[in-house]
Amino acid sequence: MGTLSGSLAGRAAVVTGTAHGIGAAIAEALRGDGASVTGIDKEDVDVTDPAAVEAFFAGAGNVDILVNCAGGVVGQVGHPVEHVSPADWLAVLNANLTSAFLCVRAVAPGMKERRWGRIVNISSAAGLTVSKTGIQAYTSAKAGQIGFTRQMARELGPFGITVNCIAPGFIRSNPTTERQWESYGERGQRELVEGIATRRLGDPADIANGVQFFVSEHSGWVTGQTIAIDGGSALL
Repeated sequence: MGTLSGSLAGRAAVVTGTAHGIGAAIAEALRGDGASVTGIDKEDVDVTDPAAVEAFFAGAGNVDILVNCAGGVVGQVGHPVEHVSPADWLAVLNANLTSAFLCVRAVAPGMKERRWGRIVNISSAAGLTVSKTGIQAYTSAKAGQIGFTRQMARELGPFGITVNCIAPGFIRSNPTTERQWESYGERGQRELVEGIATRRLGDPADIANGVQFFVSEHSGWVTGQTIAIDGGSALL
């Protein structure tokens, strides 16, 4: 894992979705750079619940860095759109998009007051293209995160706050992605890797490296951007 050791000393960070995989790697990387990191997952705080989010951040003190990594497919699989219930649709949108909105809304006033902040939203390659598993709400929510990133960058930039986004490619990082990987079978797995320019799957640390850049002083004039960290999957 890359490091900007000590560059975040004195900064307080909150990372959502840290139970495993990408979120856990991000939290570890930011600690390595000197930040004081609070990692939360759904067992700690329901980030789709406005009251729960407000209560958590009210007790969290100053937050300099927010990384919205919570989300996922909420246990769902792909179905034809006519068989997707409104409840299932909203569950995925809330987990990925509404959660980011609620957390940004909570930290924005303090960041504005201190005139410094770093916000990174973890979207997905599905937000740039399509969901490999055919989950309409997932690709829509992840595309929504990208749009939300741009809008917040515009709104919060005058206060010294940058807002950026990462769209990871396929990474075996949690039970859901492990099941997806196994579902491809040997041939499908081989084809997936051959469709990546670097000819390897990503690792959670690859995403954490991108977050480290976006939250550092090195990226102070970078905002509203979405970077696909996918090994060049979109090139082939």
